[in-house]
Amino acid sequence: MMKKHVLAIAAVSLLASGAALAQDFKEGSILVRARAVYLDSANKDSTGLDLNVNNKTLPEVDISYFLTPNIAAELILTVPQKHRLSAGDTRIGSLKHLPPTLTVQYHFQGAGFKPYVGVGLNYTRFSSVRLPAGVDIKRNSVGLALQAGVDIPVGSNMYLNFDIKKVNIGTKVSAGGVEIGKFKVDPWLAGVGLGWRF
Repeated sequence: MMKKHVLAIAAVSLLASGAALAQDFKEGSILVRARAVYLDSANKDSTGLDLNVNNKTLPEVDISYFLTPNIAAELILTVPQKHRLSAGDTRIGSLKHLPPTLTVQYHFQGAGFKPYVGVGLNYTRFSSVRLPAGVDIKRNSVGLALQAGVDIPVGSNMYLNFDIKKVNIGTKVSAGGVEIGKFKVDPWLAGVGLGWRF
């Protein structure tokens, strides 16, 4: 029990010392973050097939450029992510999606925690689509992205980051060349990681 208390005190002391060392973001500042992100899909399906993709944890890298001390543009990137596609509980295929997202953020400045909110656009490209014969999906999706998070200083140029996003990702489903409905992934993305300010 004592060991846990010592570790907790050390962690709080580290955050406090980092907050004292950290500076506000400035015009021209660049913040690079690496996150582990959990994707939780909404799986909204209008085809009647009960289509769904699996949830998963994925890597994410983002780069924020500060246009002013409060306003930044952030490019969010990952590698193509493979998902199982099922109809109900039956797996019917798989696909990969690459979902780069660009947001504009407002950062609240001040000592210690630095929260932010953002809004932007997501472009998703579906590839390596493997579905039953005659079934296909539209390969491109453009949708709204909403974001909120906080950067917690743990050093003069390092931040602990917590981030959550809601992203509109969807596609049209066809069978025999005829559209039969829409499938919306529309995931929540909850991430934690570290950021470095340059």
